[in-house]
Amino acid sequence: MSSSPPGPADSPERPETGPVVRPVVPADPAGLPHWPAPPQPVDDAADQQTQPVVIPVVPDVELPPPSPVEPAEPPVDPDAGRLTADRISQVVRGRQTILRTLSLTVEPGHLVAIIGPSGAGKTVLLETLAGLRTPSTGSVHRAGGVGSLGFVPQDDIIHRELPLGRVLRYAARLRLPADADVDAAVADVLTVLRLTEREKVRVGRLSGGERKRASIAVELLAKPRFFFLDEPTSGLDPATSAEVMRALRRIADSGCTVVLTSHHPPDVDVCDEVVVVAAGGGLAFTGDPMKAREFFDTPTVAGIYTRLDEHNRDYWLRRFADERASKTDLFAIPALPVSAPPGEKRAVPAIPSASPTVQPPVAPLRQWTLLTTRSLDILAHNRLTLSIVLGSPVAILLMFLMLFKSGAFDPATPSPNTSAMILFWIAFGGFFFGLTYGLLQICSEFPIFFREKFAGVGIWPYVLSKLAALLPLLVLVDALLLVVLRLTDRLPKGGFGQLAELFLTLLLASVCAMALGLLASAAVTEPGQATLMLPMLCFPQVLFGGAFLPVPVMADVGRWLSYLMSNRWAFEALGHTAGVEELWRNGKSPLGPPLLASYEDTFSSPAWVDWLIVSGMTLVFLGACWLVLRTKAARRGSRPAR
Repeated sequence: MSSSPPGPADSPERPETGPVVRPVVPADPAGLPHWPAPPQPVDDAADQQTQPVVIPVVPDVELPPPSPVEPAEPPVDPDAGRLTADRISQVVRGRQTILRTLSLTVEPGHLVAIIGPSGAGKTVLLETLAGLRTPSTGSVHRAGGVGSLGFVPQDDIIHRELPLGRVLRYAARLRLPADADVDAAVADVLTVLRLTEREKVRVGRLSGGERKRASIAVELLAKPRFFFLDEPTSGLDPATSAEVMRALRRIADSGCTVVLTSHHPPDVDVCDEVVVVAAGGGLAFTGDPMKAREFFDTPTVAGIYTRLDEHNRDYWLRRFADERASKTDLFAIPALPVSAPPGEKRAVPAIPSASPTVQPPVAPLRQWTLLTTRSLDILAHNRLTLSIVLGSPVAILLMFLMLFKSGAFDPATPSPNTSAMILFWIAFGGFFFGLTYGLLQICSEFPIFFREKFAGVGIWPYVLSKLAALLPLLVLVDALLLVVLRLTDRLPKGGFGQLAELFLTLLLASVCAMALGLLASAAVTEPGQATLMLPMLCFPQVLFGGAFLPVPVMADVGRWLSYLMSNRWAFEALGHTAGVEELWRNGKSPLGPPLLASYEDTFSSPAWVDWLIVSGMTLVFLGACWLVLRTKAARRGSRPAR
C-alpha cells in the first residue's frame, strides 16, 4: 500500500534552482515498487551532505512513430446492478389499486426480501421490478441490466421427466449464443448451487429444495445482473429453506442483485435489506433488517406482521414517509449484511459473474429445433405417456376389427352402410388421435412457457415444435390403421396410389385436430380443464360430420355448423377416394342407390378440395393458438411476441 507524499511542512526546504531531484524507488523481487516511508527530520549538516540524484539531460533524438493505440475497454458502470423504482403504482382493470405510489432503491449485489401480509401485492411488486408488469404510473430503472435478468416464479420451471443435467443443457442452448460453451456453463451453475452430484438424476426424483435450486440454476445460466424470485422457500422445511437462502446469498455476493418475496421470517436475517409492504400495496419500510425491527419496535421479524395489524394500513405508511423525509440514518444501507461479523468482508465465491451485456436472441429456427428435440426427449423419458400414446391407437384398431366385417367394399357383395361407417370412423379416429395428442401439450407447462417466453423464446417456434414432435407419431398410427384395415379387407382393393391418397387425407385430418388440441390447450388455465374439453370438441364432429345424418338432409343451422367440422371434409375426401359413389350406384346392393340419393353430391368433389379446406382450418387453429398465447404472455408483461 502506498503512502501519501510528504507535505510541505515535512519536507526539507528545496533550493529554487538546480537539477531535478527524484527519489530512487527500489523494486521487490516480484517487480512491484515499494514506496519509501516519508523522510524523517534531519539536521542541516546532514542535509548539506546529502547528494542529490541528478537526471542527465538527454540530447534530442528522432523517435520512431508511435504504434497504434489499442482502443481502451469501456469503463465499468459503477451503478450497474442498481435497481430503482420511482413512484410506481399498479391499478388492475382501472379500479383496484394493488401498489400505491411506491419508491425504493436496491444497491448492486444486495440480497433483498419483500415481506408483508398475504394479498398486500408482494408478487405484483416483484413482477413490476422485474419488468414482467408495466407500472400504471411511475418507472423502474435497472442500471446496466437491460436484457440481463432472471426470474424464478413459485412454480417449477423445469421438466420433471428429464435428468437435471439435460434440462440445464436445453435451457442453456435456448438462452446462450450458438458459440457458447454450454457444458462449462452448466458445470458452473451446478457447482455454485451444489448440485453436481445430482446432475444425472431425473428432476422428478429430486427433493423439494433441490428442485428449487434447479429452477434457480436455469436462470443463472445466462449470468443475470438482476435476479428475482417469488417465494423461493415456500413449502420447504426450515433446513431446506436455509440451504436455498445460502445459495442466494452466494449469488448476491458475486455481484448479482437478488430480490425475493417471502413469508418465512428467517429468510430476512440473511438479507441485506428488507422491504415491508402493508395491506393495500403501500410501502411501510425499506432498509436494514435490524433497523426494521427497531422501526416496528419488535425483537423479531415475525413481530413485524403483528405490528402491521395493530394499526390501520395508513399509519405505518405515514410514519415511514415522515422518517424518510426527516433524513435520519434509520434507512442507511449497510455495506455488509447483518449476519457478517463486524469488520469482516464477505468472501466472494467462485461463481459466474453477472454480465451487463444483452445476449442476442437465439435464431427462431434454432429455437424450433431445440424445442422439438426436447419435446421428443421428454416423450421418450415418460414411458407411461408413451405407452398410452402408442397403445390407444392399437386398442381402437382392435375395436375396428371386432366391429366391422370384411368385404364391405367388395362390388359383388357391398355393404353401403358399413362402408360409410368405416370411412367415418377412420376420419374420426384420425381426429381423435390428433386432438388427444395436442390437448395437454401446452397447459401442462404454462410456467415453463411463460418463463422461456420472457427469456426470448418465440411463440411460433414453441407452437410449431409441439406439432413437429408429435407428427411422427401421427404418421405411424395413421399408417398402421390404414394398412391393417387394407390387409384385413376392410378398405377398397385399390392400388398404392389410392392407399397413399387415403393416408394423406387421414394425416391432414389428424394434424388439423392436433392444431385444434393445441388451441384448446392454450386457451385453458390447467390440465383438468383441457380434459373436460375433450367431449365438447368430439361430439360436434360426430353429430355434424355428415355420416350419421347426411349434410343435405340436415336443418339449416346444422348444415351451416357442418362447414366448421374438419371431420366432415375428411369423411368426404375419404369417400371420394374410396369410390363410394360408384360402389353404391353400381354395386349389387339394393341399399346403395337410396343411400347415395340421401348424400346427393357429398362425395363428388375431388379430394384436393377437401385437403385445402382442412389445411386452411389447420392454419386458422395454429394462428388462433399463437394469438391466445401472445395475449396471455402480454398480460403477464412478457416481451413482445414473435
